[in-house]
Amino acid sequence: MPDALFSPAAARNAAPIAEVLERVLSPSGLVLEIASGSGEHVVHFAQALPALDWQPSDPDEEARRSIVAHARAAGLANIRSPLAIDAIRQPWPVARVNAVVAINMIHIAPWDATLGLMAGAEAALAAGGVLYLYGPFREDAAHTAPSNAAFDDSLRARNASWGVRDIEAVVAAAEAHDLHLVERVTMPANNLSLIFHRGRRSSAADREVAP
Repeated sequence: MPDALFSPAAARNAAPIAEVLERVLSPSGLVLEIASGSGEHVVHFAQALPALDWQPSDPDEEARRSIVAHARAAGLANIRSPLAIDAIRQPWPVARVNAVVAINMIHIAPWDATLGLMAGAEAALAAGGVLYLYGPFREDAAHTAPSNAAFDDSLRARNASWGVRDIEAVVAAAEAHDLHLVERVTMPANNLSLIFHRGRRSSAADREVAP
């Protein structure tokens, strides 16, 4: 597969993420992945959740070629051709979807990409639709682990507009687009899964950290 890219992080976290997605996504429908990268995640998820249709996307042409290569090698019928979606540019070239998934995106992009993600998800999701985010986050203006602090420093050294985001700011940006945090799940390697529903406000019980 000459066009296929490989990510060690994707290989490590695909299974734990799939376990969460299997629980929080509807049993059927269309899932849009924003910033699909190499395509390894969407192939894993399409294999693990075959009743769902998966729409990968990435603004980078090299990434889209990699997605196609991995999807063809897997031979799965429930992965659509990747779209050239830039989260910042509105509107997205998609119709209604049941869920939007963004993995390790918002910290490797300017803050405007997070705002675009929320606007695009609001437009694409029907009431009750799911927005799923995965990655490291700061809480109460502090990193949750020394490794996340070092990672944040390395991101900002590469690009001053990147960086690990404050969970409170992400939640506020989502709320502004009718996307409400209903669950957070502690993940391996000091990451979190954040699950938002469009049009449903959460209760205190919803926000408990899953074991």
